[in-house]
Amino acid sequence: MSKLFYSAKKLLEIIDSGQAANIFEATVAYEEELTGRTREEILEEMKKRYGVMKDAIKTVMENPQDIKTKVGTPTTPVIKEAIENSLSGLLNSEVVLKANLYAIAVMECNASMGRIVAAPTAGSAGILPGSMLAIQEHKNLSDDQIVEGLFVAAGIGLIIAAKSTFSAAKAGCQAEVGSSSSMSAGALAYLQGLDTRGSLVASALSLQNMLGLACDPVGGLVEIPCIKRNGFGVSNAFLACDLASMGVVAEIPFDEVVDSMNNVAENMHSNIRETAKGGLAVTPTALRLYKEYLEKKKQKLRAK
Repeated sequence: MSKLFYSAKKLLEIIDSGQAANIFEATVAYEEELTGRTREEILEEMKKRYGVMKDAIKTVMENPQDIKTKVGTPTTPVIKEAIENSLSGLLNSEVVLKANLYAIAVMECNASMGRIVAAPTAGSAGILPGSMLAIQEHKNLSDDQIVEGLFVAAGIGLIIAAKSTFSAAKAGCQAEVGSSSSMSAGALAYLQGLDTRGSLVASALSLQNMLGLACDPVGGLVEIPCIKRNGFGVSNAFLACDLASMGVVAEIPFDEVVDSMNNVAENMHSNIRETAKGGLAVTPTALRLYKEYLEKKKQKLRAK
């Protein structure tokens, strides 16, 4: 019997029938069947990708002077200093604040043309790495354990990809930051010891609270509000995980939440679907920042 799944319903059927122990095992089996690669090869590839994620964070954390944002102001140094110097005066927990820091570091690595992993997109690339490195440090987990979490996120992601989209041009930022936050919430829940149904609850709670999120990048660049929005996506994932851990119910099942993202996308005006023609992108300040960026770009070209 095929172990491919394209919905939470099918995933649970595979697990309930004993074909896989949990969402991690089900996703690895899916990859084995789909690609023909061995389990060892698949796990090793994911470990390499996690290495790239960590390297992106390390690069920015150790070399903040190299951040090359075009229309925004570097944020990683500000958060890093605040955490190091005044953690007691902040309201969020240390693990959530560090997850925000790491998520934003990945996005600023991206803005500086560094190497990242699209997770699942460049515009939402910081949420999953930020979540995973923060919980790894918080719980002293091994890379192998984090790899399991990443496969859980991948399982959630492939359901979203099959039933909906990751494209902000089609569905707004709910499809990017919303999807990544949902994937991260499911992975966090797994690493907290929840079963597959618990992971799906966390993912559903996370995604349903990102529905309708506009994609309104200033100047069409993946910086404002994308970089800081990844930080908020991390916070959403951690809260969704905690709620699921408490036993909070997601009244709308995960499959139906994903389906609803399509419905929202169909009713979303094109101006707030990555065109930079609406939302924050057309505010007076955004237009000024983009104009200043273009002028600096012209000056550099003239200098050459």
